[in-house]
Order: sequence, then C-alpha cells, then structure tokens
Amino acid sequence: MHWHGPPLMAGLEYEAIERGPGATLGCVRAAVALTTLAEVPVAAMVFIAEPHHQPTLRLEIVAATTEAADAFLARIRELMEIHNVMRGQVLSFVFGRHGDYQPTFSAVSNVEREQLVLPPGCFEAIESHAIGISEARDDLRAAGYHIKRGLLLYGPPGTGKTHTIGHLLTRQRGRTTVVLSGTALGAIGQAGTIARSLQPATIVIEDVDLIAFDRDMPGEHSLLFQLLNEMDGLHDDADVLFILTTNRVDVLEPALAQRPGRIDQAVEIPLPDADGRRALFGLYLRGDLDPDVLATAIGQTEGVAAAFVKELGRRVTLRARQQGTTSSAVLLVSLDDMMQSAPAVLRSSLAAKPVD
Repeated sequence: MHWHGPPLMAGLEYEAIERGPGATLGCVRAAVALTTLAEVPVAAMVFIAEPHHQPTLRLEIVAATTEAADAFLARIRELMEIHNVMRGQVLSFVFGRHGDYQPTFSAVSNVEREQLVLPPGCFEAIESHAIGISEARDDLRAAGYHIKRGLLLYGPPGTGKTHTIGHLLTRQRGRTTVVLSGTALGAIGQAGTIARSLQPATIVIEDVDLIAFDRDMPGEHSLLFQLLNEMDGLHDDADVLFILTTNRVDVLEPALAQRPGRIDQAVEIPLPDADGRRALFGLYLRGDLDPDVLATAIGQTEGVAAAFVKELGRRVTLRARQQGTTSSAVLLVSLDDMMQSAPAVLRSSLAAKPVD
C-alpha cells in the first residue's frame, strides 16, 4: 500500500441517526477511506454487517504496520467517546425488536426551583449532594476524596420525588443521564456502562424497592446484585451520581441503604404540612384565593400528598372555567368531590382519606 496524499473517501453512503429528541445526524454507513497516521498509510472500510439479522456497524483497518493499525483504532475509539451522540443527553430504555434493551432519547420538561415545595432544609441537602459535589469535584479529587455517590429520596407516593429529580435534571443540562423505571430496570448493566464512559453522568432508578428489596425476602435478587456491582465498580474519582427513589424504604436491602459509598445521603420527602399545602395551593391555583376559603381548604387537606393538591388544582381550574366563576367559588366543592366522591383507589393513590 502506497498512499501519501490527503485523506480520500470513496463509496460513501449516509444514514440519518437520532442524536437527541427531534434531532438527527447524517452518519456514514458505508465507505472506504485512505489516509495516514504518523505518516504511515492506513486504509479503513466501514460497512453494515448483519450477524444473526442484527445490523452492526463494522470497521476494518489495513495499515503498513500492526502498530499503526492499533494506534488508528485507539484514536477512533477515543473520538467515539468524545463525539458519542448520547453524551450530555437524557436517556431511557425500551425493548428492541430482538427482545433486548435499546437506549432512546427522552425530552425533559424544565422544573424551576419555585415549582418545588419541600420542607425547610430538604432541598438544600439534596442540592448539596447531587450538584454541590460535582461543582467541587476538582477540589475533592485533589484532596483524595471520592465523588461517586448515591442519593436516596424516600417518602409516600405523590410527595414530589420525581418532580425533584426533574429540577435536578433541569439544573444539570448537559450531564449524561439514564432514567430507569418499570421494565427498564433490567437495563442496569447497560446504564452503568453508559455512565462510566460518558461521565459526568447520573443514573436515576425509580421505585428501586422493586428490585432492591431485602435479600432475606423471597423473590429474585439478580438485579439487586447487578445494582450493587455497578455502584461498587465505579472508580472513586468517577463523577457518577445514583439517584434512587422509593415509597417503601423499610423493605430495602440493608447492604444498599445502610452502606456509605453506595447510598451516602438519604432524604425523606414527607407529606406536606400546613405551610407546604399553602404553598402548593399558591403554585397550582395561580391568582388570589379568598383567605377564609384557603384556610378551610388547608385544614381539610391534612395528610394529602402534593399530587393530590395538583389534581385538585386541575379540577378547580376546569370547573371555574365551565361555570364562569372564580377558583375560590368552586375550591371547597371540588375538594369535597375528591375527598368523598372519588373512587377509593384514586383517594389511595393520592394519599388522601375521606374527611370525617
């Protein structure tokens, strides 16, 4: 092989590949390239192969020396990580055509700080652990401290755990994030691989109790061990954050929940108190409410979750529009409907009980 001119590409074929929500990138799916590396001629061929009917992009290299071929491949792998389309994106997993898990891009709505209603000190603890450590990572590394970490958010359903995570993702745009929930919890191994190679990264595991319950309890524990291995397999200087949520902290495996280095911070997100419910009414029923009506509503919603107040706000807004009146005029009757007339399963899902 005697190629010493500028790089030459031949037989080019392109394919549009998703590079984010609603965005694509034209990528080479077939080509022959003639180039040099450190003045050593190199020929590369890119093509699609289909072993076992699964399309796979292949790259084959021919060079004047083995060392040049190895160096070329090493450089390609380096560039693949630098320019990986998943870097800085929010990802989830779906089942592919062949029954395997496939990553897909997810769009995340902005959640601003004023949209979070949490007890005093609660968000500050979350922010310090999730964001503060990343901001101080260079100083922590220089001092010999690890920056890999785990954050557990626990509390009753509907109190705002997922909403809080939405705000953290809003604050950390550009950080590779993998969100696992439901059947996709089985993709923990793939999520760990992505996080390690595309850090700084976050892995969100919602309802972690589904896979990480106490190993003394009956059931399949393979995903628990996979999760523990992924958390333990990180280097101390890896900027990888695990955020776990659960409604049942009491059933979690102690080796996960009670061991620093896996879960370093656990924050309870409780049912809102009277001040919290007042703030929630202000958030979800924008505009002035009659003080007496608001005080009555706050008193009658003791023990409900934030999700209940949000749903109440939706119903009040709809009823007020339909009747051509104000939120204050329909707030209490809408509340009574939800408390007394809604199916028991709905009241239970919103952490509410009928008023005596």
